[in-house]
Amino acid sequence: MAKEQQEIYGQQVEESTDNGLSLRDILEIGLANWKWFALSVIVCLSIAYVYVQTLPYIYTRSASVIIKDNKSGGFSESAMFKDLGSMDMINVRSSAETEMLIFQSYRLMQDVVSQLDLDVGYVMQGGLRDRSLYKDSPLAVSFITKDNNSQFSFDIVPISDQEVLLSDFTSNEDWSKKVQLGDTVSTPVGVLVVNNTGIPLTKFKKKVITVNKRRLKDATTRYRRAVSVSLESKNGGALNITMNDTDIKRAEDVINTLIAKYNEDAIADKNRLAVNTARFIDDRLEIISQELGDVDSQIETFKKENELTDITSEAGMSLTMKSGYMSEGVSLENQISLVNFIKDYLSDPVKINDLIPANTGIESAEISGAISEYNQLLLKRDRLMSNSSDRNPMVIDLNQTLSTMRNSIIQSIDNLLVTLNIRMKSIQEQEQIARHKIASVPSQEKQVLSIARQQKIKEELYLYLLNKREENALNMAITESNARVIDAANGSDTPVSPKTMMILLAALAIGCVIPAAVIALIMLLNTTVRGRKDIEDNTTVPFLAEIPFKRNKAEGDIVIVREGGRDSVSEAFRILRTNLDFMVGGENNAKVIMLTSANPGSGKTFVSFNLAMTLALAGKKVLLLDVDLRKRSLSKRMHAEGIGLTNYLSGRVNNIDELIMKDEFHECLDVIHAGPTPPNPAELLLSKRLDILVDEIRNRYDYIIIDSVPSMMVADASITARVTDITIYVIREGLMDRRQLADVERIYRGNAFKKLCILLNGVGMKQKRYGYGYGYGYGYGYGEEEQNMESQLHEKRWWQIF
Repeated sequence: MAKEQQEIYGQQVEESTDNGLSLRDILEIGLANWKWFALSVIVCLSIAYVYVQTLPYIYTRSASVIIKDNKSGGFSESAMFKDLGSMDMINVRSSAETEMLIFQSYRLMQDVVSQLDLDVGYVMQGGLRDRSLYKDSPLAVSFITKDNNSQFSFDIVPISDQEVLLSDFTSNEDWSKKVQLGDTVSTPVGVLVVNNTGIPLTKFKKKVITVNKRRLKDATTRYRRAVSVSLESKNGGALNITMNDTDIKRAEDVINTLIAKYNEDAIADKNRLAVNTARFIDDRLEIISQELGDVDSQIETFKKENELTDITSEAGMSLTMKSGYMSEGVSLENQISLVNFIKDYLSDPVKINDLIPANTGIESAEISGAISEYNQLLLKRDRLMSNSSDRNPMVIDLNQTLSTMRNSIIQSIDNLLVTLNIRMKSIQEQEQIARHKIASVPSQEKQVLSIARQQKIKEELYLYLLNKREENALNMAITESNARVIDAANGSDTPVSPKTMMILLAALAIGCVIPAAVIALIMLLNTTVRGRKDIEDNTTVPFLAEIPFKRNKAEGDIVIVREGGRDSVSEAFRILRTNLDFMVGGENNAKVIMLTSANPGSGKTFVSFNLAMTLALAGKKVLLLDVDLRKRSLSKRMHAEGIGLTNYLSGRVNNIDELIMKDEFHECLDVIHAGPTPPNPAELLLSKRLDILVDEIRNRYDYIIIDSVPSMMVADASITARVTDITIYVIREGLMDRRQLADVERIYRGNAFKKLCILLNGVGMKQKRYGYGYGYGYGYGYGEEEQNMESQLHEKRWWQIF
């Protein structure tokens, strides 16, 4: 039966330990520590507010541009000149994805930084937040010896309208000098000039303006990271350019200048082909002009030598028949001449990386298309090389493709040349037949006609090239950029950062989390008994009562319970007295009650004396017996020296009346002190004289209160237990480790002490709000005593509240 009872008790303990903190317990813990939460929230909000005040305001600006698709036409100023064949050779189609990379290129941003002098910044100190003076600075520094790789800062303080103080140089903080505006001065960072920007210095007198000079590379990298380029839509050609900066005007200037630089770069890239074509046409015009002059000189010389006049009218009829052949022959010879020239141009190793002249008049559409495609691919390769190197895989692939296309063009020209020669040969044969028909025409006429034909060829070629030069010049004049600006840089004047409300909300959350985390950590690390709930959750030992802690007890004041006392401690001892009566039942003989504990300092002596006092106040005859022969706590607290229990147990005193001392606090309370400290306390307590003593005093008193030693420290309490009727196990809140409750449970199940019960000592009223106690009703109806009850309780340090 006992085994089954132990199993039931074990199940009850196991089930009870599963109970954790409820939501109400958590809320009560929070309410009990509201001051810590309030302090933490106030501190965190204050820190967040100061932090926000130190952060610069960040504004956002964005612009939208459309990347033009030249192949699809649309809005293009060059559409009105689409009848000019050379327009196709400079219209290189661009994609939004490719142009987005160009917008983000380091080279383009470096041009922007250099143009706007963004590597030099002006900041005015003021309060927690510095103020940027981009284009608002009354002073501008011009560096005579500017080094793009240098980095430094210094301060300028306007003294008057014409004088400033230079100081606090990063390279030499002790250097300072007053200079006049516009004067050239040598400083630790080089030669510079300070000028007024036109803004009056009146508002800036005695204020510190810090000049920050960054390396050009660092400034470029910074602004390149600050600018983001994205597609407006997946399939569209619109780009959105966004920048966040502390200065609105600077963000707008950077974005707008970036777009302008991009357009300039795109136009320059397109004009490269037109410039190469113009150079080729000019070279050919110079050569043909010289050849045409030579032909005119030949005609003039021939006619002078042969004294010829109008040979055309003389041979008119003969030439009528072969005029058609001559016209066709001229056209073929022109084609052959151009084809040979293009072939020589392609074969020249010096011009292998140059653009091939396009639209030179070759009648083969296949060759003209191949040359145009070759030129477009060459421009694309050059653009990639400008942002990377010749070892780029894409550049290598493009070089191979270009080489293949060049060879293909040369092969096509060779084939065309063979075809033209065959046709030319056929025309020449027909012309020879016609020439035989005019055999009567003088040989001089033939020679004149031959020279005239060469003259005509040169004239046609010369006029043709003049026409192409004008077309090319027109194309250069109307070359348009790839991007069309939809919206210039603009945005809201409301800063996007710092997000004050988010930071303050985060600070509020952190302010609540910090004390909650500290409390949770304290609860996690605190393994002591925190209240009655811990005892009931971990043991099945009967719980007798709770004794609140008395605040501000005088040193050595052991008596708390007094007649007429209305404080909470007195009421707790009265409840303890009532519970003891229920526990002992209707027994008429004296009740021997022993108090022990697990640890020293649990308050056994305090509880023993005040319990005895409480019983005495009820009219019971009570004897308080100090069996703590080692420390003699009760005797020391009562300043008792002389005869005591050890004298009787050792046989030196046989008369019990000599041991009993009348207590000064109440007539019904007697005390037997411990006596001198013996060398063998355990052996003395094993003596039968202790049994004789207890049997004797049972007949004289209603209650015998034994103040014993901690049961887990020495064996004295277990030895004394044989003469007791009830054992009160005193546990001090916040002192005993909860893990020791298992030992108390084993003692209870092993019946080591008779009628073992637990008394919780040192309980604070606040524990009710922590979810580990049940509170008290002491002081009910006592008026002012009830209002002062809280001040009579022990207020623990904040790390002991659990």
